[in-house]
Amino acid sequence: MIVEQNVPLQPHNSFGIVAKARALVRVRGEADIQQVLRDREYGTVPKFVLGGGSNIVLTGDVKPLVLKVEVMGRRLVDDGPKAVVLEAGAGENWHEFVTWTLEQGHAGLENLALIPGTVGASPVQNVGAYGVELQDRFESLDAIDLVTGKSFTLDAAQCAFGYRDSVFKHVASKDGDFGLGGRALIVRVRFRLPKPWKPVLGYVDLQRKIQETGIREPDARQIYDWVCAVRGAKLPDPRIIGNAGSFFKNPTVTPEQCQDIIAREPNIVHYPLPDGTVKLAAGWLIDACGWKGKSVGNAGVYEKQALVLVNRGGATGGEVVTLARAIQTSVYERFGIRLEPEPVVV
Repeated sequence: MIVEQNVPLQPHNSFGIVAKARALVRVRGEADIQQVLRDREYGTVPKFVLGGGSNIVLTGDVKPLVLKVEVMGRRLVDDGPKAVVLEAGAGENWHEFVTWTLEQGHAGLENLALIPGTVGASPVQNVGAYGVELQDRFESLDAIDLVTGKSFTLDAAQCAFGYRDSVFKHVASKDGDFGLGGRALIVRVRFRLPKPWKPVLGYVDLQRKIQETGIREPDARQIYDWVCAVRGAKLPDPRIIGNAGSFFKNPTVTPEQCQDIIAREPNIVHYPLPDGTVKLAAGWLIDACGWKGKSVGNAGVYEKQALVLVNRGGATGGEVVTLARAIQTSVYERFGIRLEPEPVVV
């Protein structure tokens, strides 16, 4: 086991915020984790699991031991009449994995193309885009308990998926509530892609692509290309402009609340959901409050998409948090809606 000291984390967080890990271990397999847990110095210290760093805001140096997940590998687990099951190591780049599945002739993840981050982080956040969420394609995952060192496997029900939510985002409470936040390290994830493949095209941007191209029955690769084009036009490349993708969750309200807002704001973007609630576009709410293009210090709101906060160069985590809170206040004062951030503030 090699413990690296004072490791710069700027290359390992998509916001590009300058910070250091006081101590870091690169996890490339279960054996690395077991070594850490048996170590006299590091076995019982607090730990912070770091994947692709695309969903965090660093507000200073990270004091807990950083476990940098670099477990690689992709394989076909099963190819049956009703579905194909694929597996990937938690350290695999998510978009590269999606691309690989299509290259292998397996459709089903194309709507989730170009989402930043790693495979291991995808179930934590229950990533979703353009009408598909990870839980729709999830089979199971393997993880290790960072307290006991025991390996375990979870299915979809045990992951307790919700909108950008899972059991991994909650800490177990004294009241008996179950949570694995800060306790588990995901090693590998398996995905179940149904047969026959059915395209998911209900999202407005994809319908617009159908109208523009005249392609009424796109295949999976065409949808993948459309999603990449749409995301590329809206979202900045974190390699060029630091960001964490969509910063706030799209809030959901009751039909009555939505009608009340529509009475005051007829142009508000909203989407009825199957459970009877209504999803509002957080980006529209932020834009309506005049935040697009505005900045607090070196942290700003992206000019092309108000849902994205960016690092204009040298931004600190504190500036990002201050900007986010100011936006939350504006939206609440105007619409009575509390926006919830997606990234974890560290």
